[in-house]
Amino acid sequence: MQALTNSPKCAGQRTSHRIVAVIIVAGFASVGFARSAPTLLENPAVAGSPGVEGAVKSPFVAEITGNDVYVRSGPGTNYYHCGKLFKGDRVQVLGEQDGWSRVTPPAGSFSWISMQYVSINIEDPTMGAITGDGVRVYTGSDFVEPMHSTSRQAVLKRGDKVKLLLEEKDDYYKIAPPPDSCVWVSSQYVKPITEAPEQERPPVVVTMLTDPCQPAAEVLPVEAQMHKKFKELQKQVETERAKPLAEQSYAEIKKALAEIVKNEEAGKVIRYAEFVLKQIERFELALAVAKTVQAQNEELQKIAKQIDEAQTTKLEEVKDIGKFTVIGRLQEYQTYGDGHYKIVDDSGKMVCYALPTGVAKATDLSKFVGDKVGLVGKIEPHVPTAGSLVRFTEVAVVK
Repeated sequence: MQALTNSPKCAGQRTSHRIVAVIIVAGFASVGFARSAPTLLENPAVAGSPGVEGAVKSPFVAEITGNDVYVRSGPGTNYYHCGKLFKGDRVQVLGEQDGWSRVTPPAGSFSWISMQYVSINIEDPTMGAITGDGVRVYTGSDFVEPMHSTSRQAVLKRGDKVKLLLEEKDDYYKIAPPPDSCVWVSSQYVKPITEAPEQERPPVVVTMLTDPCQPAAEVLPVEAQMHKKFKELQKQVETERAKPLAEQSYAEIKKALAEIVKNEEAGKVIRYAEFVLKQIERFELALAVAKTVQAQNEELQKIAKQIDEAQTTKLEEVKDIGKFTVIGRLQEYQTYGDGHYKIVDDSGKMVCYALPTGVAKATDLSKFVGDKVGLVGKIEPHVPTAGSLVRFTEVAVVK
């Protein structure tokens, strides 16, 4: 829109007064898709209607004649209902079958598609691309769970695009009904209309001047402002994702997205922000798992180091075990006469009897009593106890 800049004050001097001009071109918004669709009528009657001759060529625009008229997923009352229409609502009728009219899905309709066959466009999370062939789309209903929505509405091929409604449930995405899809309404509540409404004027456009000598700046609607902010936040998410896991942080981004969600004037951007918030939740879950795994690895490395140190110490303790016949604590034993000793383990349990011979017999063994020693000698049966006896010639303290 042209700025109001032809004030005479702009030619010579700038006025100290600031003028705000708001220019509004008023118009009326379109009522709905039915009012802008072409009407192709040969006779203003539905084929098969009581008391009416002739037929209506499809597609045509029709008006609903009753209240609480069910919209169903198929041509019959055995199909689940997807919503209701009311008297005066308009629909585009695509055909008729057994007393049921096949209509273009009204505003608010949706479909379900399996998440595994959809790749989301990171630049625009409202759009997705089909990754398989023969992918089925099912008629959605707020009254039927996705897994129980059995009415097939379309079959898509690889590369087809779908519009995501930024809601997921039970591994299904909620999407806008694909092109050429339909739902059904009982023909008894469908009345063709013969006129298409006039083309109505576009909605309001607002511009503002802060100074008569400056060009007008267009005032962005709140939704447009929020969309711009959302795109910036989306780029920040991508930047964080490119960083190493340990350096990623989404706290400030989440805070900004939450502000968009709370702004009732943000329109459809609210759904975009909610979707990205859910993505961030998954990112943060992955971060938490990665941190847990890292902590576990560090703990395992610590334990492994402790085990290695313990093994080294143990090896140092027994490095000379090869030359000893037995190792244990030396204790005196008088039952079988002077010179007899016994060897016990660390718990005090008897291992064997010991009797010095040769050089060991001439050694003062009292200084070894109570110590952990290694004996060099020969093992033989100890007949009185049916145990073992070591006749040792050498004794040494071991650690």
